[in-house]
Amino acid sequence: MFLLRGLTVTEKEKMERGEWHDANFDEELLAKRARAEELCHDFNMGKPGSNAQLDALKTLLDTDLPAGLTVLSPAYFDYGDKTTFGDGCFVNHGCYFMDGGSIAFGDNVFIGPFCGFYTSSHPLGAKERNLGLERALPIVVGDNCWFGANVSVLQGVTIGSGCVIAAGSVVTEDLPDNVMAAGVPAVVKKIIEQ
Repeated sequence: MFLLRGLTVTEKEKMERGEWHDANFDEELLAKRARAEELCHDFNMGKPGSNAQLDALKTLLDTDLPAGLTVLSPAYFDYGDKTTFGDGCFVNHGCYFMDGGSIAFGDNVFIGPFCGFYTSSHPLGAKERNLGLERALPIVVGDNCWFGANVSVLQGVTIGSGCVIAAGSVVTEDLPDNVMAAGVPAVVKKIIEQ
């Protein structure tokens, strides 16, 4: 933590404000990630659909589970409590939520296997990067979206409702409602008539 005009600002507070922060050596953030890792282990090792598995997910996300939410194991979260799902969301096997920044999914979002949602980045310069600095920016996904297998969504991206993201795409910029996007980086390929 550091002092700013008489106020103490923690690394967690800097992370939540989207500022550069010490994510690798700060004890509070390390403890939160260690707790999330334990809960991910409990979820991933639990019998699919069992009360123990659902309890681990509920504790990890720190909320009541939305109606119709399905998360298949294994699934991985850095913090868990910074990711929210709307009703009717489906998460396939092997997905990763790097939720230093918030990740918010609308209703009826389908996420294919091995997708990743990455809110954090590191400095380009090795000196700063080796200090453990990173910055987390939110990801927002609207309602009724579908992510094919192995899609990556990077920090600060907003994806509108009704979008389809083709398998293997890397989403680096915002997408409007009702488009099909594909590629590395993902670009709009088609408007979807709803």
